[in-house]
Amino acid sequence: MNAPATENAGQVASAAESPGWALRLSNVNKAFEGVQALKDVAFRVRLGEIHCLAGENGCGKSTLIKIVTGVYSPDPGTEIEVFGKRLASVTPASARALGISVIWQDLALFPHMTVAENIAFDESVGMLPRLYTHGASYKRADRILRRLRVDLDLNATLNSLPIAQRQIVAIARALHGHARLIFMDEPTSSLTQSETNNLLKIVKTLSEEGVSVVFVSHRLAEVIEISSRLTVLRNGRLVGVYDTADMTQTRLGHLMTGQDLVSEISARDRTDRRAVLEVEGLNRKGEFSDISLDVKSGEIVGVIGLIGAGRTELAHSLIGMTKPDSGTIRLDGRKIAPRSVRDAIAAGIAYVSEDRLTLGLIQQQSIAANIVITVLKKVLGKLGLISPKREASLVSNWIENLSIQVGHPEHAVSTLSGGNQQRVVLAKWLTTNPRLLILDSPTVGVDVGARAGIFKIARKLADEGIAILLISDEVHEVHYNSDRVLHMLNGRVVWEHDPASASLADLESRVYA
Repeated sequence: MNAPATENAGQVASAAESPGWALRLSNVNKAFEGVQALKDVAFRVRLGEIHCLAGENGCGKSTLIKIVTGVYSPDPGTEIEVFGKRLASVTPASARALGISVIWQDLALFPHMTVAENIAFDESVGMLPRLYTHGASYKRADRILRRLRVDLDLNATLNSLPIAQRQIVAIARALHGHARLIFMDEPTSSLTQSETNNLLKIVKTLSEEGVSVVFVSHRLAEVIEISSRLTVLRNGRLVGVYDTADMTQTRLGHLMTGQDLVSEISARDRTDRRAVLEVEGLNRKGEFSDISLDVKSGEIVGVIGLIGAGRTELAHSLIGMTKPDSGTIRLDGRKIAPRSVRDAIAAGIAYVSEDRLTLGLIQQQSIAANIVITVLKKVLGKLGLISPKREASLVSNWIENLSIQVGHPEHAVSTLSGGNQQRVVLAKWLTTNPRLLILDSPTVGVDVGARAGIFKIARKLADEGIAILLISDEVHEVHYNSDRVLHMLNGRVVWEHDPASASLADLESRVYA
């Protein structure tokens, strides 16, 4: 068992004893309308350190970050010290002036502006038009990107870039504002493994230059890889501060949840089952080629591959979002050619998108509205209007079946944690009674405890006879939660992996070769 690092909860060293601190917080408390979000939390980050802030959704991570950046005011008694300066209070403006920056999941960038304009934006705000020059912004942005050792087209508009490159722009913008302490909130949640590796290299570069980075991620392997120490919160309280040198994912999962989360092979032989999905010779130019596969009743087939593999593109053709150029798709032996998502739903296919925030849910709508949106006809009354009684019955049934933690079904779905939002997406699709369920990166932005719950649900659905296609770029997810795994590379299925007879290392060596 790992012992906490020496500077654990409640120990507050003097400035003379620890001159190398970028941030020191002590006795942090914050309550919202009687709900204690943080209780007696201590948090410290060294100069030039990569420090992880770990914990499940709702543990207080975001509240702590917002206190550091002046978005929230802590309750009386909190002690704050930034780069050796004792502060009575922090505002967003003073935090920026001190060199504190946050890169949130949504990045807060401007999609129709260029890379250079986004990087130099803060400096140009309020500047008179005659004093702003494109050339000066271009040079400053170029200097920052060289510092990060990356090459981007400074004249490209942000919306033309993949998410991995937008992350780099967000980091460059923070550095342009002279950031010395950067909080990164789930920076890899939408990235493939190769993109993640590139981002981690950049984070290490920042650390080498003396910039302190606080890394927040639900991907335990990268947390352990990138950080030297980690602070664990649970239910608004400090569990401890730990060195990561000999930390394991199992141990960290236990610290975060208070439960033992053990990964076990769940693969089962389904060769005797009839095929629900049969794909033969499916092609779409520039996306995937000659795809042939099947998924049997009650089987979970994993699909793994790095960027450009064509995994999500294949899913889009199966659900009717795009049309393949050639090949056949059969569902329960019947040939189908869905020309829309509605066609695919009618045929018996459901799709949980990797982009939960924009494609999976309507964030402003209620939990109930999101659950019934795919089956409105089921909840209509005699006059063709939604029957509150039918809607309530259907919604309560799925909330109970999937153990969705909600305050009230009429609350906005945006008020839920990532794990509970993903369960709402599952409920939305399961109301259609699908024969085939496609799970595309279902644990993006979901904490470790909730991930286990989602895969438990997937296995239960498979036990009920639903065929499941599990798409992921996380090797351990498909290895431990699939009956078979297909490896896609450059748009083709190149290898089949049997988790029951081959090791995780075997799959990793293939995928990352």
